[in-house]
Amino acid sequence: MHVMMGMGMGMDRQKPKRPVTRATLLRILAFFKPYARYAWGVLLTVVVMAALGVLPAYIVRAIFDNALNPAHPDGNLLDWLVIGFVAAPIISGLIGVWQNYLGVMMGQKVMFDLRNSLYSHLQRLSLRFFTSTRTGEVISRVVNDVNGVQDVVTGTFTSILSNVLTLIVTAVAMFTIDWRLSLLSLCTLPLLIYPTLLVGRARYRISKDTQARFATMSQILQETLSISGIVLVKSFMRQGYEVARFSKENADLMRLQIRGRMVGRWFFMLIGLFTAVAPALVYWFGGHEVIGGRMSIGDILAFTALVTRLFMPVTTLLSVNTDVQSSLALFDRIFEYLDEKPDIVERTSSITPAQPAQRAEFSHVGFSYADGNRPALVDISFTMEPGTVTALVGPSGAGKTTITYLLPRLYDATEGQLCIDGYDVRDLSFKWLGDQIGIVTQETFLFNASVRDNLRYGKTDANDDELIAAAKQAQIHDLIASMPNGYDTIVGERGYKLSGGEKQRIAIARVILKDPRILILDEATSALDSHSEAAVQAALANLMQGRTSLVIAHRLSTILSADQILFVQDGRIAEHGSHAQLLAAEGLYSQLYERQFRNAQGKFSALPAAIGSNGHTPMPVAHD
Repeated sequence: MHVMMGMGMGMDRQKPKRPVTRATLLRILAFFKPYARYAWGVLLTVVVMAALGVLPAYIVRAIFDNALNPAHPDGNLLDWLVIGFVAAPIISGLIGVWQNYLGVMMGQKVMFDLRNSLYSHLQRLSLRFFTSTRTGEVISRVVNDVNGVQDVVTGTFTSILSNVLTLIVTAVAMFTIDWRLSLLSLCTLPLLIYPTLLVGRARYRISKDTQARFATMSQILQETLSISGIVLVKSFMRQGYEVARFSKENADLMRLQIRGRMVGRWFFMLIGLFTAVAPALVYWFGGHEVIGGRMSIGDILAFTALVTRLFMPVTTLLSVNTDVQSSLALFDRIFEYLDEKPDIVERTSSITPAQPAQRAEFSHVGFSYADGNRPALVDISFTMEPGTVTALVGPSGAGKTTITYLLPRLYDATEGQLCIDGYDVRDLSFKWLGDQIGIVTQETFLFNASVRDNLRYGKTDANDDELIAAAKQAQIHDLIASMPNGYDTIVGERGYKLSGGEKQRIAIARVILKDPRILILDEATSALDSHSEAAVQAALANLMQGRTSLVIAHRLSTILSADQILFVQDGRIAEHGSHAQLLAAEGLYSQLYERQFRNAQGKFSALPAAIGSNGHTPMPVAHD
């Protein structure tokens, strides 16, 4: 069980900050590539809107310099110019709605791909990743981190493109009116860049710290608000402790979010002040030009309108820069998971045998967990002949569960070879291997869905007749039929609306429906009443019939019926033989039998293939 000490480490350890490089930015842009048509549509609308945006300034100049010219007033021209002044923003607004639609579509499709890529990649990672990473941390990155970049991804591309073009078109329009005023207005812009970079870096750091706090809170919620967690909390009367722990994390998160909201606010206040002062400078300088006869009043009014329009995209781009810095911190966390290399992969030339699996062979197999404290398995060799039962016995922590994890490639052996029908399991296709192996563990997991949906997890296209046949074999059909909604009854989170024996028999029915050729069994009858235990053992007997079975067994019935027994101790097979042979050897197995089994001889009947319990709940992190 020493891997349990590694929980919360692994992916949760503090990692050095990964620099945001050009390659990172190109990687982000690659998510946009499939939706280039939306980007071109946005570009077209942005160009049109940028042109329409400067049109009112020219209309204002024409109104004051032409239509309202005291020497040659023109009422008809004034009417048309006013119509144009009103029409320009209306047309621009309609185009803006279309632009927004294109931007949202592109952004949401990118987010869809990002979520799918992350979840799909997590599904490909081995059990090793999940035993060294907190569940709350994983959920936080899939939900909180992806949601954190959603607004930026949805609107940033359009915002940057729109404001850059607006800035360029506005600057060009300003120079067509007066180059001196244009230079006066533009030369102050570089003074805003450096402070903006400082604000962006600060937001980047705060954003990473904030998401780390979100991950911790997600972990607390996931642990304490699950059914198992809340039962534990209430049974130990630790509600006050958990509330205090959550409150502390919540307070830390609040402080970080306040810092994130307030950082750079003084700077942006100065930008607002500057944009208010700039028109005054135009009026001052331009006013003297008008007095000197070198500019017209229409020029001043048009230029003032353009200056106001100039600082709007500048301010927006500076704000976008800080938002982008924050989002890069989240992309960094997402890419950290996407860059995690699966240590169990399907080979490109994987084999799909034509025949179902029959025989499995361990040959000098060794295995070590990532913690490296000690080898979990050393020189494991044995053969499972077709249709036989192989029982694993031994003390807790000896390596029994680890042996069962290697056959379906939940982990890969670090030494030796494991073969099915002569094929190395690493050469077999994932689908074929998954189809051939069925697993029933003590930790029965059911989804919060109907009985029907839980059963069909073993065979998605199963019809009702197949469901009923599997349920009958698992000794659970009559109970399901007696439920108010029958097979449509919702079982609750992790099946908590059902008893332990009922959950176990549904899990057995699910495996029967899958119809695998090789079984890995570790039943959970130790905590069941005698009636439920008898029903589960009968269901297991039906399940094992005609299949090759690998069983973690501590019940007398399994010991007596097993074709071979492996006594596992300290990661090694200490003894190997039949029940009678091992008793005659008077070794470790004989001692275990004397301590645990002889007193149970009158309690358990020797079902041909009923499975017992070692009293241990196999979790993915256990070195059993």
